[in-house]
Amino acid sequence: MKALSFELSGKTACFRKPDVNQYAYFTYNNIHKPVLLGLLGAILGYGGYTQLHNENRTIEEENKNIKKKADKKDLNNGFSEYYEKLKDLKISITPSVPNGYFSKKIQVFNNSVGYANAVGAKLEERSKSYNLVVREQWLENPSWKIMILDDESQEYMKLKEYLTKGKTVYIPYLGKNDHPAKLTEVKEIELGQEKENMKLSSLFFENKCEIVKTPPRGELSFYFKEISPVRLQGEHHFYEYESLIFTNHKIANSDHEDIYSFDEQNYFFL
Repeated sequence: MKALSFELSGKTACFRKPDVNQYAYFTYNNIHKPVLLGLLGAILGYGGYTQLHNENRTIEEENKNIKKKADKKDLNNGFSEYYEKLKDLKISITPSVPNGYFSKKIQVFNNSVGYANAVGAKLEERSKSYNLVVREQWLENPSWKIMILDDESQEYMKLKEYLTKGKTVYIPYLGKNDHPAKLTEVKEIELGQEKENMKLSSLFFENKCEIVKTPPRGELSFYFKEISPVRLQGEHHFYEYESLIFTNHKIANSDHEDIYSFDEQNYFFL
């Protein structure tokens, strides 16, 4: 079985959690699959969420509509183009830090754009200048090893062509355009199915693998767990979540069909 492998990194990143809206915005520790598919979709030039609003509209009509939210169309059922085409790809995500945990800092900056901060003001005061203070948690120097399983699809072949040749339609970024992404070490590799040491070097689903409680010999034990988005729900475009684990403990069921090996290490494909 073949796979496309590359290193994904950046100076900073922010994968904002949608369930927090007080004092500061917080980020997931690792890039999750829906965001990663969005990054790959940007490289290939696929349409995103705006297409869900602008069916049968010209660009001029849609731009005018953005300024007037009351006229904005409801979201269509189904997925945007990038997710519809890439959602079936099997992807492995491995944090490039020993325990899976990246350093984070709260960044404070001002947003003085009128439409962003005058919403809460009284009608007669909206012409005045306001300044919105934004507090946002950023990952520092994050990096991951990404593998995409070869499913012999047209999308995989297109990704292989674009990534190996360094081509991109839109600039890829890590969560938002403040955080440009860097893709290096792009290559196609040959995976095996032998699982020698029964350890997983990547993130994996908690409910799919039984973890051995006995700590590993000769190294410091670590166990990182995060409830993370793993897919999108088609009707309302919400995240669907699973518990993801990153640990150096052994697993009991190493014969899982989504586990492959490379260079004497085992990887789970989400």
